[in-house]
Amino acid sequence: MAVMEHNMILSASGWRKVFAKSGDEQDTTSEIGSENTALAVIAADVFFDYISAATGQKNPVIVCGTDTRPTGGAVASAIVRTLLARKAIVRYPGVVAAPEIMAYARKFDGFIYISASHNPIGHNGLKVGLSDGGVVNAEENAKMVKAFVEKCADAEAMQKAASLLNSCSMRDAEWVYAESPGCKKDSLAVYKAFLKEVVSALPQGAEQDALFSNIKSAAEKAHIGIVCDMNGSARTLSIDKDFFAENGIGFYAINDKAGAIAHEIIPEPENLVWCAKEMERLQAEGKTDAVLGYMPDCDGDRGNIVYWNEKQKKALPLKAQEVFALSVLAELAYADKLYAAKDGYKPAVAVNCCTSMRVDDIAKVFGAKVFHGEVGEANVVNTARIAREKGFTVRICGEGGNGGNITYPSAVRDPLSTLFAIIKLLTTDGLYKAWCEKSHHTYKERFTLTDVLETLPVYTTTGVSEPGAVLRLKTADNAILKGRFQRIFEREWKSKKAELEKKYGIVSYEAVLTNGTEETRNASDFSKSGKGGLRIIFFDKDKNPKSFMWMRGSGTEPVFRILCDVKGDAQAEERMLIEWETKMLKEADKA
Repeated sequence: MAVMEHNMILSASGWRKVFAKSGDEQDTTSEIGSENTALAVIAADVFFDYISAATGQKNPVIVCGTDTRPTGGAVASAIVRTLLARKAIVRYPGVVAAPEIMAYARKFDGFIYISASHNPIGHNGLKVGLSDGGVVNAEENAKMVKAFVEKCADAEAMQKAASLLNSCSMRDAEWVYAESPGCKKDSLAVYKAFLKEVVSALPQGAEQDALFSNIKSAAEKAHIGIVCDMNGSARTLSIDKDFFAENGIGFYAINDKAGAIAHEIIPEPENLVWCAKEMERLQAEGKTDAVLGYMPDCDGDRGNIVYWNEKQKKALPLKAQEVFALSVLAELAYADKLYAAKDGYKPAVAVNCCTSMRVDDIAKVFGAKVFHGEVGEANVVNTARIAREKGFTVRICGEGGNGGNITYPSAVRDPLSTLFAIIKLLTTDGLYKAWCEKSHHTYKERFTLTDVLETLPVYTTTGVSEPGAVLRLKTADNAILKGRFQRIFEREWKSKKAELEKKYGIVSYEAVLTNGTEETRNASDFSKSGKGGLRIIFFDKDKNPKSFMWMRGSGTEPVFRILCDVKGDAQAEERMLIEWETKMLKEADKA
């Protein structure tokens, strides 16, 4: 028989494909078909082996949950029954946000989360992790990928998957689903307690209670309210509404029925317009507490921000890089307040290789070192872990292009962490004042988020969802492509150097490679970045970084991503760089 084609992207960030039976990524069907069912079974079988071996448990306790995609139920059924057939103990809370299941799984041996994050509705996928609250890293993922590909290559893969699925006791499966409401109740309680620890950096107790009491009093006094476009996501069934309410923060939700996905899933500016319109409607009705808003993606681990600009009297979306920079500012200021007086305090931030240099500028103000890892949540989390092992305090890490931040001890992005970073900045005495004093901005006692945003370093950065940020190239081998690109770039640099210096003040460059958690500075061979990130940093005559161009093949989609970042309000220079980078890559692709 023919080898079963899996057609899955097998990234550490998640295994993904179109699970809709039709193969149409926009199909809203709940049917996945026999081949996709078999793939789910094989994946669950591999995940069981991995979790069992990693924990030494013959009957590991595994949490399984889904986001709100239509195919989630069918994929979950295959996975739950496979795990039971393998004699795992399964906890199934049903629909859960990614940060929720990863917090809940800390009590058990591991988790399998069924989601395709921000991908279109017909897609679905799988994320797996142990009890550390995050997905497995690239090295561990590679072990599972190898086993999965080998099982798919078996000529009898379909029959073996069907046999394993049918060996599950239906009574056991029925019991798991009967226990699901209780598991959901537990997961919500665990997530809430864990989030309070994440926001406060304090263990449960009097100090933590005092912080949240102060937040509540200040939020009520400042009339802070939140507008959320749930877009039918997993956050519709999470703690958002209750958590804000108990902290004195108003909450207004739209599209808040689970599974009722009203528009595109990715939380980029073009999809934040519904949240902005609702904020403006509420303001017009006199609900002046509607000052912050967010829209999560389907699994609820990203949620970019909308805010009320009282000077322009309109709701404005923040770009992802601005959201992350704002969160870094808030958390570094908060960490400074908590730890600056302690001996040996060494602050740091871990970011991915395409994060805007505005974060470097903010970190410098607080004396924090910036560590760079490759794109991918697991890479950033592990980069932060390595920095902690070196004695650094890494309160926050994240990926600027995505906007979401990962606040320690969490190992996953969470829009509630982002929002409470901003809320702390607005309500906790001394945080914004410390930033203003250290960055030489004028501080005023009565300030708004608009005032804070006006003090952020100004950079012009390509948005990840802009058409020019995504290329479809024929060269599959990224190392070969980048080797060709290097030759073209070095030729172009010689011919354009004088013009670049005259028009933009660029006089030199440095190539930087990022592979996993490793960063290589002053690289002489671009091809050694392989599937990782390649960043070319441009410097002015005083050797200050002025801009950069970046590239990397996506690990979750069949595309090649590029981005440019320029200091200042410099639209023309950013356009020049992105067009130049595109031109060189297209030439490299044809070589």
